Amino acid sequence: MTLAPPLAPAARIASIPAAHPYVRHVLAGSRVELLPDPPPPGAPDGRWWPPVMCDAAWVTANVDRFDLMHLHFGTESYPTGHLRSLVRALRGGGRPLVYTLHDLENPQLADQASHREHLDVLVRAADELVTLTAGAAAAIKRRWGRTAEVIPHPNVLPLGAPAPAGTHCDAYVLGVHLRDIRPGTDAVRAVATLLDAVDRLRGRGIAAVARVHVNERVRDEAARDRVGALVAAHPAAELRRAERLGDDALARSIADLDVAVLPYRTGTHSGWAELCWDLGVPVAGPPVGYASEQHPEDFAVFDAGDGGGLARAVRRLLARAPRPGSAARAALVAERRRTRVAGAAAITAAHTALYERVLA
Repeated sequence: MTLAPPLAPAARIASIPAAHPYVRHVLAGSRVELLPDPPPPGAPDGRWWPPVMCDAAWVTANVDRFDLMHLHFGTESYPTGHLRSLVRALRGGGRPLVYTLHDLENPQLADQASHREHLDVLVRAADELVTLTAGAAAAIKRRWGRTAEVIPHPNVLPLGAPAPAGTHCDAYVLGVHLRDIRPGTDAVRAVATLLDAVDRLRGRGIAAVARVHVNERVRDEAARDRVGALVAAHPAAELRRAERLGDDALARSIADLDVAVLPYRTGTHSGWAELCWDLGVPVAGPPVGYASEQHPEDFAVFDAGDGGGLARAVRRLLARAPRPGSAARAALVAERRRTRVAGAAAITAAHTALYERVLA
């Protein structure tokens, strides 16, 4: 009898962060060993930021616990010098760095100067680069002369979770989720544009309504108040203001939409567009970054502030999208889940091969 060769030991990855859904989904089913996120001092359970592993002293003290570091999110917590020290510590400890460049512009920041400095440090220092779209990879090549491997965004809705197909409404529901109005969210202009588009659609005999979701606690209260005033003055709009929605409630709120409108001012890629795709909801968004490349068949672009452009984008999407609560929407959601299941193995394999290449 021929014995099978022993399996190679799993690579030990210091992923920053480890608990983020994106990281869990790209490595689902792999033999990679992720170090758990060390809790930041004083942080509540489950919060990984500011990331403790993103620190030269932590690397030096824990260098024997991991084989490589993979950085995704959280650098905005630190000054540029802190990242230079991190890179030096990794080099000194003989540990490679993989960097997934999610954001050429950081939607958490109003001023991008520090983020640009961070990118200059990390893109030049990384042993391997990953990004999510061909457009972003081309931008990286132009700016730094580096080649980034393109690995598409994984599912956002967990593959084992219920996939709501929405609730029927006689009117077409066009929705925007402002969440906590982070700096990259152009809340007031996005809502004003949406309301203008609704007026234009209704003027053409299309029964459209606007639904605006916003968290009770936001980073920009003045913007929230202006949004509230705009919605209150519009006869075909409603404001849903509530505490931060949990994952299931959030999925249901998106599934009830005919079209989801993105309120972005800055950014590069969109996890929101991915969640909408999982739920069979088409997306209209401004030409910010490369989000339109993620699922171009389900994404219509309009210029921020252009209500006529948004109305045209919505009409294009409505012409081919199944409605919430319909059997066709349920079938589309089921089909997309099958597509995600089939693609998940390829995404995991791409990351595993990347780690093997770096460690070789």
